[in-house]
Amino acid sequence: MTAPKKRGLPKPLPDGFTLTDTVKKKWRLGKILGQGGFGLIYYASNDIGRPVSADTDFVVKVEYLENGPLFSELSFYMRAAKPESMQKWMRSRKLDQLGIPKYWGSGQAEYNGLRYRFMVMERLGTDLQKISERNGGRFKKATVLRVGQVLVDILEYMHENEYVHADIKASNLMLGHRNPQELYLVDYGLARRYCIDGVQKDYKENPKKGHNGTIEYTSLDAHKGVAPSRRGDIQILGFCLLHWLCGSLPWDSDLKNAVKVMEAKAILMDKLPESVQQLSVSGASTAEVAALLLYMKSLGFQDKPDYQRLRQILSTGAKEKLDFSVPHGVGEKSMSKVLDTPLRGKKSDRVQRSLRPRATAVRTYKEDDSCDDDEEEEEEEAKSKPIDARYLRGPPKGKREQTLKVPPLTYNKFHKRIQQYNHHHQCQS
Repeated sequence: MTAPKKRGLPKPLPDGFTLTDTVKKKWRLGKILGQGGFGLIYYASNDIGRPVSADTDFVVKVEYLENGPLFSELSFYMRAAKPESMQKWMRSRKLDQLGIPKYWGSGQAEYNGLRYRFMVMERLGTDLQKISERNGGRFKKATVLRVGQVLVDILEYMHENEYVHADIKASNLMLGHRNPQELYLVDYGLARRYCIDGVQKDYKENPKKGHNGTIEYTSLDAHKGVAPSRRGDIQILGFCLLHWLCGSLPWDSDLKNAVKVMEAKAILMDKLPESVQQLSVSGASTAEVAALLLYMKSLGFQDKPDYQRLRQILSTGAKEKLDFSVPHGVGEKSMSKVLDTPLRGKKSDRVQRSLRPRATAVRTYKEDDSCDDDEEEEEEEAKSKPIDARYLRGPPKGKREQTLKVPPLTYNKFHKRIQQYNHHHQCQS
C-alpha cells in the first residue's frame, strides 16, 4: 500500500478515539468539524466515558507529526500565551477579554502506524470572512473601528511577548461560541518572534522569502522578504480595516501577481492620506484608516508602536458593540441566516484555518526545532513561486459602490485634523 502524503490531510482518526496529552489528560474525539490544508478539526471532550456532544466547548486540531504549521502554533502558545500570563495582562490593562483562544493541551498520538500531532483548543463560532461575504465584503464603520480596537489590544499583548502575528484577515477572526460579542484572532501558524531575549532582528531584504502571508493584506516589508515586525502587523491591520470599510482594495484585480500587488500598496502608502480618503464609500469615511496607516508609515522597522495612540485613532468615543448587520447600501440579507448557514458542506461551525497549506515547501519539524532563526530557512527554494489560489480569500469581486469624491487634504492640514480629533477624545475621557 502506498504511504499517505505527509503534507496532505491526515487519515481520519475514528470517532471515540482517545488522545493523551503531555500532562496525561485524556481527550475523546467526536465527529470531524472541519478541515484545513494540512489537518482536521474534531469535536472533543474531556469526558472520555461518553460520546462527544455537538454542544461541546472543545475542539482538537490534528496534523501529521512531520508537518509544520501546528508546531509553529504550539510554539507560540508555549512561549507567549500561557493562561497565567494572559490573566495577569488582562488585570493590568483592565480588560474583560483578550481575544486569543484558550489552549487546553497538546501531544502526539499513533494510529495504524501513522504518527500525529494534536492540540486541544476552546471551540469558537462564526468567522468574519463568512459574514463579510454575505455583506458584500463590508462591515458597518462603527464595527470596523471596534474590531480594530480589539486587534490593537491583541497585538499589543503579542508584541510585548516578542511575537508578531503576520496574517490578520477576516477568516482568522472568529466570534465566541457562547458569546458572539467576543472576538478572537486565530491561526498562529505564521506567528514569529521578531525579538529574541530582547534582541530585535535587523531589517534585511531577502527575495527568497518575498510575498509571505496572505497576498491581499501582507505588509510591504513581507513583500520584500523582510522578517515580520510590529510595524508590519499594524500595516496589515490597516489594509484589513480598509477592505472591511470599502468592500474591496485597489489591488483586487492583481492578486495573482504579487509584484503588482506590492507596487499598488507602495503607491497607496506614498500618496497618503488622499489615496485612502478617496476610497471612502457612502456612509463610511476612511479618515481613521488613513491616520492609522500614516502613523505606521512614520515607524522605523524596530520601533515600538504607540498602542494607545492607535486606540485613540480608532475610537468612536464609546465602546461600540459588534454589529454585523448589513451596512447601508448593500443588498439586505438576514443576519440570522449568516450565523446559521453552514460554512462548509454540512458543518455548522467555523473552525480555525491555521492548518491551511503554505506557499512554500513545508519543512520537517523536530521537537527541539527552534523555527526562530532566519538561518534555518536559508535553504528554501530561491525561485519565485506563483501565488496559491487558496491564499486569495477576499470577498467576491462585484460591482463596487460609487466612490465619493473627497477633497484632498494637505499633509499638514490632515495632521492638524487628527490632532484635533485626538484632543477632543482625550478631553471627553
